[in-house]
Amino acid sequence: MPELVRILLVEDHAFTRDGLRATLSLEPDLQVVTEARSGEEALELLEQHAVDLAVVDIGLPGMDGIAVAREIKRRWPTVRIVMLTAHDLREEVFASLASGADAYCLKSASPELLLLAIRAAAAGSAYLDPQIAHHVLGGVRLPETQSPLTPRELEVLRLIAEGLPNREIAEALCISVSTVKLHVQEILLKLQAADRTQAAVKALRAGLL
Repeated sequence: MPELVRILLVEDHAFTRDGLRATLSLEPDLQVVTEARSGEEALELLEQHAVDLAVVDIGLPGMDGIAVAREIKRRWPTVRIVMLTAHDLREEVFASLASGADAYCLKSASPELLLLAIRAAAAGSAYLDPQIAHHVLGGVRLPETQSPLTPRELEVLRLIAEGLPNREIAEALCISVSTVKLHVQEILLKLQAADRTQAAVKALRAGLL
């Protein structure tokens, strides 16, 4: 972990943003260098400020936190991301992990847990709030008898994990959209995943990607 972690706060509620800033300002190894009230503003600020980590509210107006995380990882892959949410929703957990978030923390968590999440993410580790870890532990184990994915299915899965829709996957791989759909069906079946997001997370956690 760097000696000083430079942080971008992305939170549209001023009260919550003030509380986060106050909490982080007490820590000698953490520094809030800039703040954004929307995802669009966050991306503009990242063009102007060097940061190590972004604390992102998942429920932003306009461009939501998941889309923000995906874009940050695409344009600034070394920036670590801590996702904040007020909800314990399974779909949000998987979508956040698939977007590239390094840590996932509930807003109701104690300041100590938030600091733990930030420092873990800054050090290159992953962190899940204890209250939501059961979603991942219960939902991403791969069956021992699972058939391996074909090279083409892995290519499709990598693009799914990057957030590309079927049409863009088809263009990237020079295949038809109907062929992509068939590959997606096979991937979901082999990984025993309910949807594309869960398939990507299962593959990431199992080291397939």
